[in-house]
Amino acid sequence: MKNRYYFLDNLRWVTVLLVLFYHVFYNFNSVGVFGGVGGFAEHQPQDVVCALLNPWFMTLLFVVAGASSRYALRGRTAKEFRRERTRKLLVPSTLGLFVFGWVLGLLNSRGHIPAEVPLFVKYLIAIPSGTGPLWFIQDLFGFSLLLLLVRRVADAEKVDRWLSGLPKWALGVVMVGFLGVLWLASQTQIDNPTAAQGLLNLYRPVFYFVAFLAGYYIFSSERVHDFLAERAVPLTIAAAVAAVGFCSEFYGKDYTSPEAVQGVWCNLFCWAMTLAMMGCFKRWANGTSKFAGYMTRSSFGLYIVHMTVCTAVCLWLKTTALPLWAIYSLAIAITFVGSVVLWEILHRIPLVRYCVFGIKKSGTR
Repeated sequence: MKNRYYFLDNLRWVTVLLVLFYHVFYNFNSVGVFGGVGGFAEHQPQDVVCALLNPWFMTLLFVVAGASSRYALRGRTAKEFRRERTRKLLVPSTLGLFVFGWVLGLLNSRGHIPAEVPLFVKYLIAIPSGTGPLWFIQDLFGFSLLLLLVRRVADAEKVDRWLSGLPKWALGVVMVGFLGVLWLASQTQIDNPTAAQGLLNLYRPVFYFVAFLAGYYIFSSERVHDFLAERAVPLTIAAAVAAVGFCSEFYGKDYTSPEAVQGVWCNLFCWAMTLAMMGCFKRWANGTSKFAGYMTRSSFGLYIVHMTVCTAVCLWLKTTALPLWAIYSLAIAITFVGSVVLWEILHRIPLVRYCVFGIKKSGTR
């Protein structure tokens, strides 16, 4: 890599902040999305925030992760890459549950574990319930291992040279082709799922692996970056139109249902926002600052701890008589500040930082 792609760093941490923001509204949702602490009314206009974010932001994170994996493999052997991904992804999503994730598990299990159950048994029950947002890094670990096999067959450098030689109209065809593959992958959602199938619908391995591979082979190309940056404005307009279409169809409904996720509007929205965000950030946010540097270093840790803070805060605020604007404002502010404080404390504790964040020693990532 000639220079650091700051716009990808910025995309990652901004999207993580959007995840924090989303989970406040998710916790208070009233449209039937599983989990959360419950809404305030049968119909809530503010639930539209979830519908505006959920269809695309995790897809974007997987695209960015795929592109970042390609850059990482330029300076690492396959063995080094596998070892690093095991430490940074597998360790936090397994050992981290025993050290920290169980707290979220207890919050999620509230009201389902009888008071007379011994504390140690409650702890064991809480561990798997504390997975929460860690499904993302569990998926990402599996995708990273699969990538080491796929890249033996398909060379990213050859794909990059091919993309670099295409005329602009042909690059447009490639972008539309990406939409088609996304839509096909979205059809793997299971209607009327059992509990186990519901987990499969959450992890969406086929859909997100497609996004990850697209990031690795297509959206890591500087030619594609420039192509999207030149079209940032029309892509943003297209994303806004798709957002209106999706929200109009699923306003007040479960925006995570197979019907929604497999639909044309959801896939159009996901595709347009992914392209628009990459184009906009390449064009207008391809730099850094002290704050951006801090967020780049900290966003992974914030992602891991935020749901525990968010759920605890939302549970507390749900019991207050504060007006809704105050509840949401406080929940957002405390979730962000509390996550930063928790990250700053935990990553300084030797054994904890390894188990929860996959960090060997202070000052490393």
